Amino acid sequence: MSINLTLPTTPTRVGSLADPDRMHRMRLRLAYLLSAAGTMAMLVYGLSYYWSSAAQRALSPKHDYLKPSGAIGLRLGLFGVLLFFFIYVYPLRKKWAWLGRQGSSKRWLDFHVLLGLVAPVVVTFHSSFKFSGIAGVAYWIMIVVAFSGVVGRYIYAQLPRSLNSAELTLQQAQDQSVRTATQLKNTGILSSRDIDGLLRLPDMKRVQSISLLGVLWRMLLFDLGFPLRVWRLRQKMLWSQRRWWSLVGLGRGENAVLERAITMAREQTLLTKKILFLSKSHQMLHLWHIIHRPFSYSFAMLASIHVILMLMLGYY
Repeated sequence: MSINLTLPTTPTRVGSLADPDRMHRMRLRLAYLLSAAGTMAMLVYGLSYYWSSAAQRALSPKHDYLKPSGAIGLRLGLFGVLLFFFIYVYPLRKKWAWLGRQGSSKRWLDFHVLLGLVAPVVVTFHSSFKFSGIAGVAYWIMIVVAFSGVVGRYIYAQLPRSLNSAELTLQQAQDQSVRTATQLKNTGILSSRDIDGLLRLPDMKRVQSISLLGVLWRMLLFDLGFPLRVWRLRQKMLWSQRRWWSLVGLGRGENAVLERAITMAREQTLLTKKILFLSKSHQMLHLWHIIHRPFSYSFAMLASIHVILMLMLGYY
């Protein structure tokens, strides 16, 4: 049996349409790269200092630079305060109408998450990996807030959304799923068995009986294994080049028809998963807000007390 993957008379380029979020993704990637580079630079420069004991640190030539009140340490602390200022601007978008009109919520959230990951790293270097007193309590609350923020961002991504980032209702999501499934069927490239191979989830009745933590775990397992299933599907479609040991199909191929079908199958599968877990995702997001906010406000209060005390004691 052979599969016709020849291009149609009028070739269609995948991704030929302008992507309005392309520049945003590029800026976001650049910000992550710069953050990673800065972290590596601090580790390379200060590893010997951070690894030594308190007595050895006092004798180190880097002590006057890397201690919390040192030339570098103090500036890292000020930079951390600045980062947290921008982090706490994000929740104000819902309260201040003029701020809510600036940019899209998704783009704000992407950078909110980025700053929420970078700020704890900056504060860790500022503290020189020593945590005690009020600052120590604030630090560990900050770590809990950062971790919960990552979880919250993942749950937020499970809600079906339209191209303009507006959240879809269940009916809208189901309609979009039907349209995508119809378009995928019309390509005549992937069979229903191929698509079912991507979707390994319990039925709706079973999902409703699973706890929120169990649903979150199942979604994580599905998303971790999904790229492998897509790779196997691409290998199957490229059967003439397939070898059990090869990396054929690991990346995008040159055949636009095949890649369009696989892209549609991926979108259809992920949307089906989101529809299946929609009610549970809403419940998890509501619970997340209840847990995340008190920790976030507690950290802000303790961090403010720490900054005020340091200013009063003259550590500036």
